[in-house]
Amino acid sequence: MKDKNPNRLTECSLLVLFLILKLILSFVLVNSVYELQRDEFLHLDQANHLAAGFTSVPPLTSLFSWLIKAFGNRVFMVKLVPALMGAVTIFYCWKIVDFLKGNLVAKCLVAVACLCSSLLRLNTLYQPNSFDVLAWTAIFYYLLKYFDKNEARYLYAFAIFVALGFLNKYNILFLVIGLLPAIIITSNRKVFANKHLYLAVLLALLIISPNVIWQINHHFPVLTHMKILQATQLVHVKRIDFFIGQFLFFISSIFILLAGIGSLIFYKDFRKHSWIILTYLITLIVFSYFKAKDYYALGLYPVLLAFGAVYLSRVLAKKHILLGLLFVFNIGSFIYLLPLLMPVYNPDEIVAHHKRFERVGALRWEDGENHALPQDYADMRGWKELAGLVDSAYGKVKDKSTLLIRADNYGQAGAINYYSKYKNINAVSYNADYLYWFKMDKPIKDLIMITGWHDEDPQRKREQPYFSRITKIGEIKTPYAREKGAGVFLLEDAKTEVSSIIKSEIEEGKNDH
Repeated sequence: MKDKNPNRLTECSLLVLFLILKLILSFVLVNSVYELQRDEFLHLDQANHLAAGFTSVPPLTSLFSWLIKAFGNRVFMVKLVPALMGAVTIFYCWKIVDFLKGNLVAKCLVAVACLCSSLLRLNTLYQPNSFDVLAWTAIFYYLLKYFDKNEARYLYAFAIFVALGFLNKYNILFLVIGLLPAIIITSNRKVFANKHLYLAVLLALLIISPNVIWQINHHFPVLTHMKILQATQLVHVKRIDFFIGQFLFFISSIFILLAGIGSLIFYKDFRKHSWIILTYLITLIVFSYFKAKDYYALGLYPVLLAFGAVYLSRVLAKKHILLGLLFVFNIGSFIYLLPLLMPVYNPDEIVAHHKRFERVGALRWEDGENHALPQDYADMRGWKELAGLVDSAYGKVKDKSTLLIRADNYGQAGAINYYSKYKNINAVSYNADYLYWFKMDKPIKDLIMITGWHDEDPQRKREQPYFSRITKIGEIKTPYAREKGAGVFLLEDAKTEVSSIIKSEIEEGKNDH
């Protein structure tokens, strides 16, 4: 008994060390020249419009945004939330290794594998993806525990994470689609005779019901969102790239990942857990069929890394040099690839090394074309400049109560609302959820218009008949910004029909949604 306590203390200390390291790396490996990312602004703005659903994402992210707002809404808090989710994901991996009776080496191996992978980059962005991976990992953990202990509490924990995952990102339905046949095929199908499974399902349905009701009342905007996504982004996805991406995400941890996959197929001790590898294969096939983006499947991998870490720690138990080399390869290759995985380079450095980035497809955007920067990085440039231009226009308007600030897209609107020095500036757009956040209780007298970088009417000929004065305040000039060239215009002294035109355009946009 005396020998166990020091070991347990060492394990806890190392776990805490890895979790703290995860948080630190999420901050220090992001170059300070980058601002928040386009999607983050939209998610943060949802805190000001809490609802049971949104057209862009399910409602859980808005609750996290509300907490961030309650703690000051600063960049530190925005970055801390996904970093914490990544840390909890490592915690669950540690627990899975513990469940498999893996030793301390295996636990350290899975922690390093998670740290030295694309999961680190994922957890620097305030998007639903971080909680998505966490939820998938927790689901695997609680199912492992249930199939081993046959205790109902694990079914309820499983159901709660399925529900929370659904309220975070509908992507989790793909995991459920993969789990069902995998469990039915194996001996674990006896779970379907357990009444607690159905009570757990009812609990999950109860948790997600507000959002389901919201979807029904709003004519399932998620379906429209998926159609738009399919037409504008997924159409450029190649299935072969999807499968290649699965391994590139974990290229530094590739030996641990392959060990996890192989051991679940061939290792006798893991044969009873074959439902996991079946779930992995079925889910990948379904993703591929729908031409999903490669990162949609990231939640499948932490559990595989945990199995791989346990297997390698066993077969290499007496081969300390090989184990050491495994750690060295994982950490060393990650450090070598760091500029490709994390935004440590500034834009000029990326352009100087563009061939290196191009070779791994890092410069290919959702439009299928190559650009100067990775898309996420270009989406983290120029926002403060835009907010400054809008603030300049805002200061020129005397009656703010009859002013409308209309952006070209949700990224612009959210960035203005976040970075503006004016509280409650309330920029909106016909794009995404902002379409539903217009305040049209008073006739519009003045309009601050933000155009896209591809503006086809730089002289504002379309608006000239409706305003007495139109002044261009400026345009985004930040190098390599995705929005470079987007203009800010102040349109003053609107004619009476402007308000009705805007209202009709809002209704038209809602009908399209």
